[in-house]
Amino acid sequence: MNGWLLVDKPTGATSHTIVDKVRSLIDGCRIGHTGTLDPFATGLLVLGIGHATRLSEYVIKQSKKYTAVVRLGQTTTTYDIDGEIIDEKSVNINMLDINNALVKFQGSVQQIPPIYSAIKINGERAYKLARAGKAVKMKSRLVHIYQINLINYNMPDVMLEISCSSGTYVRSIAHDLGQVLGCGAHLLSLCRNQLGGLQLNNAYTMDQISEASSNESINSMLIAAGDALPNWKSLVVDEDTKKNIRHGNSFKCSHSVTSDLALAYDKSGELIAVVEGQPDFGNWQPRKVFLKQ
Repeated sequence: MNGWLLVDKPTGATSHTIVDKVRSLIDGCRIGHTGTLDPFATGLLVLGIGHATRLSEYVIKQSKKYTAVVRLGQTTTTYDIDGEIIDEKSVNINMLDINNALVKFQGSVQQIPPIYSAIKINGERAYKLARAGKAVKMKSRLVHIYQINLINYNMPDVMLEISCSSGTYVRSIAHDLGQVLGCGAHLLSLCRNQLGGLQLNNAYTMDQISEASSNESINSMLIAAGDALPNWKSLVVDEDTKKNIRHGNSFKCSHSVTSDLALAYDKSGELIAVVEGQPDFGNWQPRKVFLKQ
């Protein structure tokens, strides 16, 4: 069994709990995720099944879309609802103020991640250091916020629609918005709607997945491994070339060679490998070869 299982994660569950549950339902398959969601967050959790897990490093780098609700007037330790409130201020903000503030978040920005995050500092997770009461200094990182729109404002709660690059912390956006507005803020709720071309409206609840497991029909829920990378070039090769690829040998084909990664398929549509173009030699070189499970 190979492909992507799109899960509609409920609030309260950890991503690892979801993975463990699916592992108990699909016996004998390698299963992994393409980026976790915090326990309070909901929405699209993309699980790789079988050899699709080996594409996770590419899928996780794609852009993401979220719906976020930010509560103004309260700053928390974790930048979200699970943290301790450390500051409260009155809120006298209108929609024009919010829209003017959001302009500062559009485009390429330097963002400081929350100290309660899984980022490693000298080999230790930042959140573990913070929980131990140790001083944690986070380095800023360049992230890209492609779009950030105000959807609704029911004081003190702001609903935003956000499209951003991998590595962006929506919790930090919430916190920083509060700083710009001068009243403080934290993330009240978060729903991931999209990862690359994969969308929440095609996801299944855990109840649906459990029921499909009892009927042995989970396979019908899976999205083909290569479909999670819709912008990649697809190469179709003959049987002789297929054998060369499986042995890790470079090959030529009728497709133009670029210095990008591409997906190689046989004529039956089976995904064979991730390959990289070598324009100087006119070859494609296998980088990850998928053998039948």
